[in-house]
Amino acid sequence: MTAPKSPRVVVIGAGPAGLRAVEVLARAGLRPVLVDEASRPGGQIYRQPPAGAERPPEALYGLEAGKARALHALPAELGAAIDYRPGTLAWAIEDTGIDLLGPKGFERLDFDRLILATGAMDRVLPFPGWTLPGVFTLGAAQIALKAQGMAIGARVALVGAGPLLPLIVHQYRKAGATVVAALDVTPFGAKVAALPGLLNEPVTLAKGLWYTARNAMAGLSIRSGVAAVAVQGRDRVEALVWRDAKGREHRVACDAVGASFGLRSEAQLADLAKLDFVFEPVTRQWIPRRDPAGRSSRADVYLAGDGAGIGGADAAELQGARAALALLEDIGRPVEAARVAALDARLARQARFRAALERAYPFPAHLVDAIADDEILCRCEGITAGTVRAAARDREAGEMNRLKALTRLGMGRCQGRVCGQAAAEVLARALDRDVATVGRLRGNPPVKPIPIREALT
Repeated sequence: MTAPKSPRVVVIGAGPAGLRAVEVLARAGLRPVLVDEASRPGGQIYRQPPAGAERPPEALYGLEAGKARALHALPAELGAAIDYRPGTLAWAIEDTGIDLLGPKGFERLDFDRLILATGAMDRVLPFPGWTLPGVFTLGAAQIALKAQGMAIGARVALVGAGPLLPLIVHQYRKAGATVVAALDVTPFGAKVAALPGLLNEPVTLAKGLWYTARNAMAGLSIRSGVAAVAVQGRDRVEALVWRDAKGREHRVACDAVGASFGLRSEAQLADLAKLDFVFEPVTRQWIPRRDPAGRSSRADVYLAGDGAGIGGADAAELQGARAALALLEDIGRPVEAARVAALDARLARQARFRAALERAYPFPAHLVDAIADDEILCRCEGITAGTVRAAARDREAGEMNRLKALTRLGMGRCQGRVCGQAAAEVLARALDRDVATVGRLRGNPPVKPIPIREALT
């Protein structure tokens, strides 16, 4: 009697969640396919430099060097037990097939089970001067250090609304860059109020306090409660102007600015897989619905990591392992109950910590209220906030996809990944409604640009 055929399991994303998922699956006797857009494993948080430009992990990841080193080594350790496909973009999903573009060109990959571990990107809110050359997101500023070994400028100002800010300030300072301003647009009092919940993960809290203290010792105290920011310059960044909580205006000369306002889940592939979405009111974004084990609304699709709700790298590792165990349970493979219980307990603690972190860094609604009519929202199509407000007022654009049809917002190269959430906030305010009621932009393939010439040959 022949043994039953193992299902083809595909994991998309080689960050902390995806790597832990394939580890669990491979050690259980499956041979998962690991698809990742990057050429080397690690995801965004543990991004590696190009081959030949390596630097010690301690210089790149600081206190997280051990975790980064362990994750980076996993694909090589697992070897032939996984089908690892780096440098491969998953650009569409239809039914049980994934469209890929990799080193050998276009390919269709069928799956029996799928784990989406697609990660997150910076949340962008427009402010005066944000389209000038020399303005980057905080994530891009961090990637420049990790992947290229360079700062985004000689005199850098950093602005944020999340725990990534003190880390990047520390990383830039340690790399020898001159940080001329470090600004937090959320209030300091929120962090004090959230402290009891942050104690759910004392080690993580201690790391954050350590980064903050090291920055302060170097004369780089982060200013909290910043009310407004603006970049000045003619053809490039020349200065950053900001207004503090007391209304006082400040100006500092700089040649680069890193600014982003939290993270947003990369959920386009989940949308193309026709998963159910729910609105998450704390982070003010739509995310694919999943249960605590990582099961989605589709019986053959699982979710892990920041692509289905922002949780951070530590939670992503746990979620990747938990989703893989759920998959094994669902296909009838034996799973240790004690291991599942331990993971569930750790994930519950992480969830409490993350809820406190979101309270510590609340959504900066005051920046949305300050967006002027002539400010660009959608860079790809040149759509301003005023155009969105006019569409709401004069053309009955009461929902995001109606707005897209009327204005072309979200039809450019980024498919609304950069502008969609900010546009929803502006539209909701123009309609005097809650942002959840205006919905979200529907996903369309390709989720990222692909070369048409190759697609047609």
